[in-house]
Amino acid sequence: MTSEARSAAAVPSLANDDIGEQTRLLMFRTQVIIREAEQRAYDLFLQNLVKGTSHLSLGQEAVAAGVAAAMRPNDLSFCTYRGHAHTLARGVSVEKVLGELMQRDNGLMRGKGGSMHLTSVEHGVMGSYAIIGAHLPIACGSAWRAQYKGHDDVSVCFFGDGTTNIGAFHEALNFASVWQLPVIFVCENNLYMEYTPIADVIPAGMKHPAADRASAYGLEAIVVDGNDADEVYRTAQGAFTKARAGGGPSLIECMTYRYSGHSRADPGKYRPPGELDAWKGRDPIKRYRARLLQFGISEAAIVEIENEVRHVVDEATEVCKKAPPPDPAIITTDIYADGGWAWRN
Repeated sequence: MTSEARSAAAVPSLANDDIGEQTRLLMFRTQVIIREAEQRAYDLFLQNLVKGTSHLSLGQEAVAAGVAAAMRPNDLSFCTYRGHAHTLARGVSVEKVLGELMQRDNGLMRGKGGSMHLTSVEHGVMGSYAIIGAHLPIACGSAWRAQYKGHDDVSVCFFGDGTTNIGAFHEALNFASVWQLPVIFVCENNLYMEYTPIADVIPAGMKHPAADRASAYGLEAIVVDGNDADEVYRTAQGAFTKARAGGGPSLIECMTYRYSGHSRADPGKYRPPGELDAWKGRDPIKRYRARLLQFGISEAAIVEIENEVRHVVDEATEVCKKAPPPDPAIITTDIYADGGWAWRN
């Protein structure tokens, strides 16, 4: 075989590509947006322009990008405090996210919510939840509403590996399974809870804290490479098809890794030497960039996306720096459903 023939054989047939160029470029752009926006958030924190703590998803971008690409506009996302990625993946602008982190009036909630409470009903982002596991039953409620009203939207609930030891996790999976709800539970297993390896707090012999418990609720054990957006996307597509057809919930465990500590207060020094470097060797964006080239997408098209995203992040940063803080008068608005603060009996 000639070198030209070997080269041609190494390139997958685009005719057999079940994802397609448009979706691949979308997932690549989403991953780059998440990476650049969160890295900028970290830089702004060092400049004392982001107050309090925040939880970054650097290294985990493929999960948010892959699931979001499989969603319809009317599907709903429920996120943890590590929700910047999932919020951006649903189409919320970088300016709105950075503005919220910087407590500016142009933020997603006009600076009132901060890093751990990003919400955009317009984009199907039904909140980020700071209490571990609190949003799993809420996602079940949302799915139950869709089932009851005959709507075709699906609720997706993202959570970390530590949540699998919380009572709400088991209650929600049991409820969803009994009622065959259109809800997808996505565990982002990055190997660690706040400072503790998940392996230290699950039964001996258990390898996957979410998937290994799936059978207890009549669910399939699904484990995917969470650093591969294509694999996440294909798996999510199957779960959405199942849910919309009345087949009930799915539990997907995505194996991934966070490059930084649990939060800004965590230097992550508890990790064994070499582990971080090993996972960076499987960086989801670098892997996906190489795959785009493999599928015949030009270097110029890839660079154009990268440059465009950096421009968007730079522009959003400057807009947020110039934006005013919120009017103190809004502090007592939107406390209750009627938009006010006064208690109602």
